[in-house]
Amino acid sequence: MNTIVRNVENTDNKEAIREAAKLLREGQVVAFPTETVYGLGGSGWMEDAADKIYEAKGRPSDNPLILHIGSMDMIQEIASYIPKLAKKAMEAFWPGPLTVILPKSDNVPNRVTGGLNSVAVRMPSHPVALALLKEAGIPVAAPSANTSGRPSPTEAEHVVEDLDGKIPMVLDGGKVEVGVESTIVDFTGDVPVILRPGKITKDELEQVLSTEVLMGTFAVKEDAVPKAPGMKYKHYAPKAQLILVLGTDREKVTEEITKRVHDCRSKGMRTGVIATEETKDAYDADEVIPVGSRKHMETVTANLYHVLREFDHRDVDMIFSEGFEGEEYEEAVMNRLAKAAGHQIIRV
Repeated sequence: MNTIVRNVENTDNKEAIREAAKLLREGQVVAFPTETVYGLGGSGWMEDAADKIYEAKGRPSDNPLILHIGSMDMIQEIASYIPKLAKKAMEAFWPGPLTVILPKSDNVPNRVTGGLNSVAVRMPSHPVALALLKEAGIPVAAPSANTSGRPSPTEAEHVVEDLDGKIPMVLDGGKVEVGVESTIVDFTGDVPVILRPGKITKDELEQVLSTEVLMGTFAVKEDAVPKAPGMKYKHYAPKAQLILVLGTDREKVTEEITKRVHDCRSKGMRTGVIATEETKDAYDADEVIPVGSRKHMETVTANLYHVLREFDHRDVDMIFSEGFEGEEYEEAVMNRLAKAAGHQIIRV
């Protein structure tokens, strides 16, 4: 299959949008930018389209997909019931990086939800995504547009790197803004529960909803069906082994990483360090890549997946990463780093 890449950064390429929307309505899959990461979309009404998404990604079929919509009206066809708190959250944060889990209607194929009676829905704020969804006129099931388990794509080049020859089209909207997937909140119970942290935080949700919001465990047992993407299987991982080093004393974290870098070098291993702008000069590893600044945590979320992918091109055997605790977006960043490391964590 020949994968066509269409540049739509200025959203003026209406022909490319129409072409991509036509492919979606016909049951094909298309990669497109959202404000969080690039998504791999297929018709939310067709089980065959879901199968094509799973096949292209190499994704387990019990991992549910998120339905993306371009207008609030479409929610009525997707959900059998909309709880008051969910409606309040949607009105406050849509379009934007919030996914809500609702009781599903019979219109939604079981293949899209992993066989669950609930469905995940969001309305992205990226202008290209909204234009595509409105042109297609259907809900679009879309996980991240990468090989399953790899770091999510924040640029069209990342999509091509993973899926070239596996999908018919990529809409190139440039680098995304947020850089980590949407916050997922389950509204099917009595109390809202965050199943995946993202840019929209627990505090922000509680302020808008005027009620307690619980934090989920972000993981499920091996024989269980996950209720949201990213809860069961290894995600976001670079090819080299990654170890996360945590501690409240940043000097001790730096010392521990430096010690482990030297230990690896003594064994003939090439090492990499994920640092910050504040600490990048403190390390003498073979490859040191700053992920952003602690003073501006939005730079860390925006660059995280790019840095994880960059190490795949640096020929390293072992990567050590600083942790981020007690800072804005720390739940989202730590969630992704812990999964990328396969939960190999050292505390000092």
